[in-house]
Amino acid sequence: MYVKDQAHGLRQRRMTKPVKVISVTGGKGGVGKSNISVNMAVALAMEGHRVMLLDADLGLANVDVMLGLKVKRNLSHVLNGDCDLEDIIITGPEGMKIIPAASGTKSMAHLSEMEHVGLVRAFSSLSEQVDYLIVDTAAGIADNVISFTLASQDVLMVVCDEPTSITDAYALIKVLSQEHNIYNFKVLANMVRSPQEGRHLFSKLTAVSDRFLDVGLEYLGSVPFDENVRNAIRKQKPFVQTYPRSPAAVAIKQLAKKVDDWPLPSSARGNIEFFMERLVQGAIG
Repeated sequence: MYVKDQAHGLRQRRMTKPVKVISVTGGKGGVGKSNISVNMAVALAMEGHRVMLLDADLGLANVDVMLGLKVKRNLSHVLNGDCDLEDIIITGPEGMKIIPAASGTKSMAHLSEMEHVGLVRAFSSLSEQVDYLIVDTAAGIADNVISFTLASQDVLMVVCDEPTSITDAYALIKVLSQEHNIYNFKVLANMVRSPQEGRHLFSKLTAVSDRFLDVGLEYLGSVPFDENVRNAIRKQKPFVQTYPRSPAAVAIKQLAKKVDDWPLPSSARGNIEFFMERLVQGAIG
């Protein structure tokens, strides 16, 4: 009986260990959001952290393709009761864990009540020990993007030097702040030609948000345009691993160090079960 109780206590402490849950989003496609998610996750894993990457693009899942990984089962099989969540987790570069998304038409906002409950139970029973859960959301401001973002503790907004990137990022920030009471966002400029260009992009976003919204934007820096990124994509490898000294890789490693300095959430708010409960509440609401 003592051994059983002791094991239960260990599981309880493991489940309640604070986990940093970060949503990586952008408001539109083409800003390099998934590439940032994958390489930031790899960079954190390279530092010895236990990292899990959730491909939350439920319609156009692509993390497994980017990394050249073969996926036999995904979240849809968990929801259908065909297998447990642990059965679909695959191992990626540097030992990071990946939860592949279901490629189809189902949205978190349209799951049945039973599927909501099943998803929460699936994640709350997860035995994997995780320091970071990186959530790569879909593009746009669809319900599932909102739900995943609401459930996370930190929102990382990726922008690039395209007019629609700034307008779509602003639209997402507006919806999240005015309709869902999220007021703090971290901004990363991607594929910039110079650090000044990154600052300029951030200034354009803050100019309109300061005028019309009551939000706080924190600039995390920029990732330079780098041909090595495209080369790594062709090879289906993360550029931080394949081209570790490239300008983009150096920038992502600096970003990972900043992320590591973010404060840990409280234990009550920092476990994966809490993340899933917030996710389901956002989807239902």
